[in-house]
Amino acid sequence: MSDLLPRPDEALMRRLRGRLAAEPGLPTTARLAALVREEAALLGGPALLHVVEALRAELAGAGPLEVLLADPAVTDVLVNGPDDVWVDRGAGLVRASVGFDDEADVRRVAERLSARAGRRLDEASPWVDGRLPGGVRLHAVLPPVAADGTLVSLRVPAREAFTLEGLEASGAVAPRAAELLRLLVASRLSFVVTGGTGSGKTTLLGVLLGLVDARERLVLVEDTAELRPDHPHVVRLEGRPPNLEGVGAVHSRDLVRQALRMRPDRLVVGEVRGGEVVELLAALNTGHEGGCGTLHARSAGAVPARVEALATAAGLGREAAHAQLAAGLDAVVHVGRDRSGARHVDCIALVSRPAGEAWCRVEPVWERSTGDGPAAADLHELADRLGGGR
Repeated sequence: MSDLLPRPDEALMRRLRGRLAAEPGLPTTARLAALVREEAALLGGPALLHVVEALRAELAGAGPLEVLLADPAVTDVLVNGPDDVWVDRGAGLVRASVGFDDEADVRRVAERLSARAGRRLDEASPWVDGRLPGGVRLHAVLPPVAADGTLVSLRVPAREAFTLEGLEASGAVAPRAAELLRLLVASRLSFVVTGGTGSGKTTLLGVLLGLVDARERLVLVEDTAELRPDHPHVVRLEGRPPNLEGVGAVHSRDLVRQALRMRPDRLVVGEVRGGEVVELLAALNTGHEGGCGTLHARSAGAVPARVEALATAAGLGREAAHAQLAAGLDAVVHVGRDRSGARHVDCIALVSRPAGEAWCRVEPVWERSTGDGPAAADLHELADRLGGGR
């Protein structure tokens, strides 16, 4: 799909912006068309429509980014500057051929999108993280924090629900790995999906939650709601930033405590990245089987160190963190992206703490690079061993 669209004449756009600034409320499409005809009577039908759409996008949308967000293949849109826009259609970032008039134009779009997300973006609050109507994840940063100008990052949710069968057919999940993942969920083992930013952690977690028995109740805790599992019984809790006075914030750590009182069959923390890891570890050690979440980590083997760092920063001792990790977490599913930008499940590993040792280990049972792992006939025996009689 081409995203190259000619920009409307800037002098015309400035005149129209000036007239719109004096009008109360959000004008209708018919009113926009009337204004364009008054300012440019000679414009033909297609050109007039293009200007009207550009104005509408400026007033209520993402401006020149709208054409990218409308593309069903787009997963990410990144703005580094007026003429420095990048887009990912699932195969890695490429430069887009849309752009902005200037830095002020980028800032206007960032501020407008922030307002639509119910967030404040200005000199006093120079960055924002929120969710737009429709589910697009927004992150924006203003100068001088953004040294070279306003930065905007948009993460587009999947238009269609992924399935494990679909990921397997696309090559993102190998057949042996898919079989092991199904067993992991069916056995009610606790796990985390790990990987870097944009590696597909949330997508895979949503797919695995769709495999959970329909009789189970899922309670989801997220800073910004992104998970959309195909499951009939889902309850969502979403964090909240502080208000204009700097109070009223609701953090994931508080939400995990609330979720534990909501009779979850599966407690899901969309992204473990702070003190909520302490509550999650406690939950996994108090009978809440099948708990799961995502965690930024460079490899499956790095999970113990990552959890240790988060837990100790939240006041939990190192030995206690490893003890709870070993007792509460069963497995790690690591995802990554290759040089072409394609996402894959790279590793499935088990968490253990050998007798007499203080620290946890993560032992791969399947790796994409080698295909090593238990034979299909041994998968149920593996699950019984891991489940410990659950």
